Amino acid sequence: MAALAFQALPGFRDFTPRECAVRNYLFETWRSVARRCGYVEYETPIVEDTGLYLKKSGGELSSQLFRFEDQGGRDVTLRPEVTASLARLVAEHQRNFPKPLKWFEIGQCFRYEKPQKGRGREFHQFNVDIFGEAGPAADAELISLAIETMLAFGFVAGDFVVRVSDRNAWISFAEKHGIAEDRIPEFLGIIDKIEREKPEVLEAKLAALSLTVAEVKGFIADPANASPAYTAIKEDLTARGLGEFVELDLSIVRGLAYYTGVVFEVFDSSKSMRAVAGGGRYDTLISTISEGTVDLPATGFAMGDYVIRNLIEETTHAAMQMEVWLQRNFAGCDVYVVVADEEKRAESLKLVTDLRRAGISTDFPLTAAKVGKQFQNAEKAGARFALVVGAEYPELKVKILTSRTEASGTAENAVEWITDLLHQPDGPLLA
Repeated sequence: MAALAFQALPGFRDFTPRECAVRNYLFETWRSVARRCGYVEYETPIVEDTGLYLKKSGGELSSQLFRFEDQGGRDVTLRPEVTASLARLVAEHQRNFPKPLKWFEIGQCFRYEKPQKGRGREFHQFNVDIFGEAGPAADAELISLAIETMLAFGFVAGDFVVRVSDRNAWISFAEKHGIAEDRIPEFLGIIDKIEREKPEVLEAKLAALSLTVAEVKGFIADPANASPAYTAIKEDLTARGLGEFVELDLSIVRGLAYYTGVVFEVFDSSKSMRAVAGGGRYDTLISTISEGTVDLPATGFAMGDYVIRNLIEETTHAAMQMEVWLQRNFAGCDVYVVVADEEKRAESLKLVTDLRRAGISTDFPLTAAKVGKQFQNAEKAGARFALVVGAEYPELKVKILTSRTEASGTAENAVEWITDLLHQPDGPLLA
């Protein structure tokens, strides 16, 4: 078969119905965990003024922007992450809400980087943030939500770990070792890549700052270098029964320049892939973006759909949980109306309309077809029941497709007895 003239661009995805169902599973899990933890949903535009991201993102981000000039001559960018947009939104509207703000968004982002496992040029992120609370209790609350999200996806202790650090510990280290203030971002960038850098390259970069690999790795290995904020977070999470999921790891500093304190990343325990989620405290970003007119402490994290899906699919119990959800939610309909007698098509259409108005997902053949073919279509649609309308109308039969049994009733009360059947266990889908 010849290749199609047009295909999705590299790093971009089409979502077939099943892919949409998987995406919906991620979204519904994210949304349900956030809501039960007291967060409310917001949304920001996909396109923003480029200056918003050049203001204080730093790192590689500025070189990964999908940036262009619009028809009005404005320099705009498809958002590469949500935090800067959120900071702009909060700076403008925070006076209208009691503090602390606990907000979340599920949004699409774009970065021009090499597509690979766990990374594309477009992706969806679950972003959760707290504004107006400077203490470590907010960081602990945020980390607890990250843990609860992982548990909601079916992961258990031993599957993942939250690695927590504090940039302030490294800033103190830099000051003690005579690193100039204007070179601290460079130093933090080196630490951020310490696990991925070639040994000789790492040694050379640290030597340029009059440091040795032994000094840096010795600092990372010593738990005495944990900050008071980390200690408070650990105690908070232990009180919640979540302490086993958290460990100190001073090699975590995060790449974006706006982080100011505690930072963390969620990893699978084998570290077989990049971080599943990450975030931290960014107390100065709103002040920077608002040019000093609004100053609110903030902490937040993001979880991307690529990596969490990969981890789910590679973890047997989490994958099984997702498959059960898909079985229950991916079906095209609950009821498929089989028109066994074309002379009863008008009556069939009335039944279809009544069932749909009652909130029952219903489908039917648009044109005449053999009864056997209609049953095949019902099964392909994932229907649980086939409602047969034949010459016996108003008497009706329902074939329960999962158990190969049947029930009967009349058209007059079809909605009531079909509803009753839907709420009865009928096999694996409701087990």
